[in-house]
Amino acid sequence: MIFSRLSFLNAAAGLALLCAGDAAIRGVYAHGGHGGGEQLPDGEFRATPVITIEGHGGFETNLDGKPEHYAIDGQFGYVFEWGLPNNGIFAIEATIGPSVVYGEAEHFYGVVHAHGDDHEDHGDHDDHGHEDHDDHDEHGHENHDDHGHEDHDEHDDHGHEDHDDHDEHGHDDHHGHAHESGAPFKRTDVRGYLAARYQPNEQLAFQVSWMPYYVTGPGEEFGEGLKNEVGVNVTYAFGDGDVNFALGDGLEDVIDGVFISVENRTGWESDSTYIGNYTDVWPGFGFNVDLLNITLSGGPRFYVPGSYSGLSSRTDWGGELELEYPITDKIALFAHWEPVYSTEDWGSEGGKGWNHHIGTGVTFSF
Repeated sequence: MIFSRLSFLNAAAGLALLCAGDAAIRGVYAHGGHGGGEQLPDGEFRATPVITIEGHGGFETNLDGKPEHYAIDGQFGYVFEWGLPNNGIFAIEATIGPSVVYGEAEHFYGVVHAHGDDHEDHGDHDDHGHEDHDDHDEHGHENHDDHGHEDHDEHDDHGHEDHDDHDEHGHDDHHGHAHESGAPFKRTDVRGYLAARYQPNEQLAFQVSWMPYYVTGPGEEFGEGLKNEVGVNVTYAFGDGDVNFALGDGLEDVIDGVFISVENRTGWESDSTYIGNYTDVWPGFGFNVDLLNITLSGGPRFYVPGSYSGLSSRTDWGGELELEYPITDKIALFAHWEPVYSTEDWGSEGGKGWNHHIGTGVTFSF
């Protein structure tokens, strides 16, 4: 479903989460997966099954060895919607599915890894996570997620980590914390997504979300178990979102595609270590060129690391480019690229510089 056929806030709210890499919300609102995109009348209810399949990768050029990571996510679930007055809506999204991991599991943005001689004690945890947003953070925005967003990566967008599986190798040659190229298959983890969104009108939306991620086997610095990420988002649209340059819209119509998103994310590792939280204040602009929707957003990321890291707060900078193309009103292709610039080093592994998260996939609604 194209951007101009959605209410602007339906798309903008999803796009804000896409920056974090959330595949689930990426498939629901950012890509028109809500029952064909028609506004739900006041008092009516709609339940829509959705499936999103996304491949995404992270490229952490700000860290030693420039590690890479990849994953293929399948998310299966439902979107439940209730129509409200003033073209408003209340929605609950719930999805779950496998995440095929190449490298390492998704982790919260800005995680700091173990260093020094005691690193040998980690044994099969020599594959360490690195900052990402996945996919969304596969945005999420791992997504988005990717978008998940893990992704977004984290979308969370939040991201995934990448190293060779050198459990049985010594660490003497690895300078305390090693990063090797390549991303071998590691295992299949389980990713979930649960969100509630309240949109009182066509310009304002509030959303809370929970993004659990279960590490099913060994090979992670923080061990097996359940990672948790919680997000709170507010999105305000300055116009109706109906901007299509292929239909004659010009610069005077730009304001109709402008929005601002404020989102806080908080993360815990699988051993319950509090990793930290960040707040993105990102203005954005969404528009169409015929059926292709393009959305640009970016701004500061105010990052507060957990006490385990020994680091102080800092301000990073990030942005997101998102593309969406409907094949039918039930099938949509999407892709996104999220670069984030970290303003400080945090140890011998580096940290200052750019990292990137990219993802692409398809969403089906029924």
